[in-house]
Amino acid sequence: MFNNLSEKLDKALHVLKGHGRISEINVAETLKEVRRALLDADVNYKIAKEFTNRVKEKALGQNVLTTLQPGQLMVKIVKDELTTLMGGDVEGINISANPSVILMSGLQGSGKTTFSGKLANYLKTKKSKKPMLVACDVYRPAAIDQLHIVAEQVGVEVYSDLGNNDPVAIAKAGLADAKAKGCNVVIIDTAGRLAVDEAMMTEIANIHKAIKPQETLFVVDAMTGQDAVNTAKSFNDILNFDGVILTKLDGDTRGGAAISIKSVVNKPIKFIGTGEKMEAIDVFYPARMAERILGMGDVVSLVERAQEQFDEQEARKIQKKIAKNQFGFDDFLSQIQQVKKMGNMKDLMGMIPGAGKMMKDIDVDDDAFKHIEAIIHSMTPEERSKPTLLNASRKKRIGAGSGTSIQQVNQLMKQFNQMSKMMKMMQGGGGRKMMQMMKNMPR
Repeated sequence: MFNNLSEKLDKALHVLKGHGRISEINVAETLKEVRRALLDADVNYKIAKEFTNRVKEKALGQNVLTTLQPGQLMVKIVKDELTTLMGGDVEGINISANPSVILMSGLQGSGKTTFSGKLANYLKTKKSKKPMLVACDVYRPAAIDQLHIVAEQVGVEVYSDLGNNDPVAIAKAGLADAKAKGCNVVIIDTAGRLAVDEAMMTEIANIHKAIKPQETLFVVDAMTGQDAVNTAKSFNDILNFDGVILTKLDGDTRGGAAISIKSVVNKPIKFIGTGEKMEAIDVFYPARMAERILGMGDVVSLVERAQEQFDEQEARKIQKKIAKNQFGFDDFLSQIQQVKKMGNMKDLMGMIPGAGKMMKDIDVDDDAFKHIEAIIHSMTPEERSKPTLLNASRKKRIGAGSGTSIQQVNQLMKQFNQMSKMMKMMQGGGGRKMMQMMKNMPR
């Protein structure tokens, strides 16, 4: 996400990253390029101009021209201002009532129905809630079918009434059904349109008035840029919503909506969608996003995702195998499965400081592990447990059985050996050394 913006901001700030003396002219020229980068990312001109003016004021106020490392200070000021522009502090979701009612709003195609399922899954798995989804889109039977599908995928209750064309009545009945079934969160998926219209606004305003939700969320496709911001303003004028959900941030996103939506509607971005899977939902942290936009990575989020998938019992078992030099391909496969659960691969690479820049022209496919899995599954149980058995004839057979080449089998052997060495290094004090190395990585 934000690859183009990150690249342009990096170029704009590059001139200030040396240690030499910097003139006020250089600062002005750099901020002109920063403003141009923001405009190319579809940020509103007024917001981009105000942003660079604030950066300039703070930079000159802190005497950036004579400081020892002016480039680093400028990057920090830009990061802090980006964080403020995107909302400053992280905003949680209000689920204190029983049941807590969450009203989802947005245009058709914004990903509202899918995100309702993701949110239900998040509240169920991370917050130990019992959610129910309520289908209030009476115009598209496909939307009701879709909600049933996502509800089944995440294992939550769903309420719908195909014979009823009154979304207000359906919302009320869904709320009553949720109470009867002991559900403590009710997520109401409403109808979307291709554009803002009076009938749509009246309908959702009536639903809002009838059920009095604790949270009203506006779902917006991040790829629509400045149009998304304008649509958010229209919805906010009617609903006075509590927060924004940005979907499709894994796509070719210019970033304008994420950067400027808070400034226009004065409502926080609460969650972001980062992929197609039901687990592809993240709480929005403005500071972390600012760091990612500036190519600093997001190690904290990466570690948090790893911890969520961390299986302590499995880790102890593998640790013992490493100590006895018994780490095999079944264990390697187990590690791959845990990495896959962490999310979109390109998104994960963007969390590693400096990796985003290195990976900008490389397409990281989510199916990148498919051929590895095929190779391992083509091995016999004995070969998987004893990798040293793999001679040339066995590799040829495995390559043919998995539909891959001997070169790919050899490449996997190399990766396996490298991972084995790294895991041995992690034994004892090696892990602490590695963490220290990550902390000291240039940002």
